Amino acid sequence: MAESATARSDDLWSAIRREAEAAIVADPFLEASAAFILDQGDFGGALAFLIGRRIGRGDADRAQFARAAREAYTAEPALVDAAAVDFTAIVRRDPAISGLLPPLLNFKGYVALQAWRVSNWLWRNDRPDLALLMQSAAADQLQISIHPSAQIGTAVFLDHGTGIIIGALASVGDEVTILQNVTIARHQDDPRHAPRIGHGVLLSAGATVIGKLSIGDFAKVGAGALVTSDVPAGCTAVGVPARLTNCAEAGALA
Repeated sequence: MAESATARSDDLWSAIRREAEAAIVADPFLEASAAFILDQGDFGGALAFLIGRRIGRGDADRAQFARAAREAYTAEPALVDAAAVDFTAIVRRDPAISGLLPPLLNFKGYVALQAWRVSNWLWRNDRPDLALLMQSAAADQLQISIHPSAQIGTAVFLDHGTGIIIGALASVGDEVTILQNVTIARHQDDPRHAPRIGHGVLLSAGATVIGKLSIGDFAKVGAGALVTSDVPAGCTAVGVPARLTNCAEAGALA
């Protein structure tokens, strides 16, 4: 997708609508799942509808969550811009993607991240009960739990998504990729501090990052690794307990 189409949510929305129209004409079976795109006036409206549909268990829940999302987007349009950046990051980084429609309709990691953006807005605006309700609904329906007090940048890609847990107070930077069954959480002995994940980090499937620590920019954490201490920028941490590789400080983590 051209850079000019990734920079603004309205341009992205126009491209998604064109693709939805073509897909429905090519395969009318898709109308049941994609018609909502053509019913919405903008990207924010489509996201609000999608959040409600994916995390609500009944009509009342779906309407409530969609309404909360629309309220958040009206009050803070930057949330829609962030959603557009997240979306284009998926298209740019996932080699299996050949268009815009499949990730919007099918990638639950993307929906969970946008539901978190709404719940975080609620949390920051002194509405913790609804924020936590949204977290619980996303965990039930999408198997992804992100606490509303977490901090997450943009261009974040929750690949596959199932089993991801991002706990309270955790911080995740821009351009981070997180695969399935990753846990980022505080240590029970020090609940005031949570991990900080830097820019461009890759957290591979099954990785666990626990406690007061930092994962430096562009570092990688291998599949199944258990990280309880800092990982310097650009290094790779693998194993249980994690040890450093590809790094001047290679060795066991303290």
